[in-house]
Amino acid sequence: DLLKRAVEKHIFGTKMRSVIKQYNEAGIAKVVEQQFEVAGQIIAAGLVPIIEPEVDINASDKAKIEAALKDQIAKHLDELADDQLVMLKLTLPDEDNLYEPFTKHPRVVRVVALSGGYPLEEANDRLSRNHGVIASFSRVLVDGLSVNQPQDEFDAKLSETIDGIYKASQN
Repeated sequence: DLLKRAVEKHIFGTKMRSVIKQYNEAGIAKVVEQQFEVAGQIIAAGLVPIIEPEVDINASDKAKIEAALKDQIAKHLDELADDQLVMLKLTLPDEDNLYEPFTKHPRVVRVVALSGGYPLEEANDRLSRNHGVIASFSRVLVDGLSVNQPQDEFDAKLSETIDGIYKASQN
């Protein structure tokens, strides 16, 4: 019913978010399998799924998690039919351009990065080093903003933040 209502409201897509906190090959495989299973339901309803297996930026084995995640995502992307399209929303990786192959995959509409809790400057720096990936930052977007700020100060800070994120996405 929810997906039907989304289609009626002309929604483009919806996401499923999972968080991976430590390396466990079987667990990572299961997370990606579940994400693509739900993605199939979203595709069947006429929407574009946003697959979001977030990797905890504080995981001691983050790079190892990301490598396993990349392999699992690639496997599932290659199993999609020609008319089944997805978006990927992934944590900024430790290895620059780790997910670049996905930006060129015929079943991927877009690869977007989540800031994952990195401070704005670091998130922008990491994003700028990942070609073809654009920002989908929410946590850092509101950094330094407060309801108690004067409107002009609030607007200036928000504008500065958006400009920085935009520039980092131009890679």
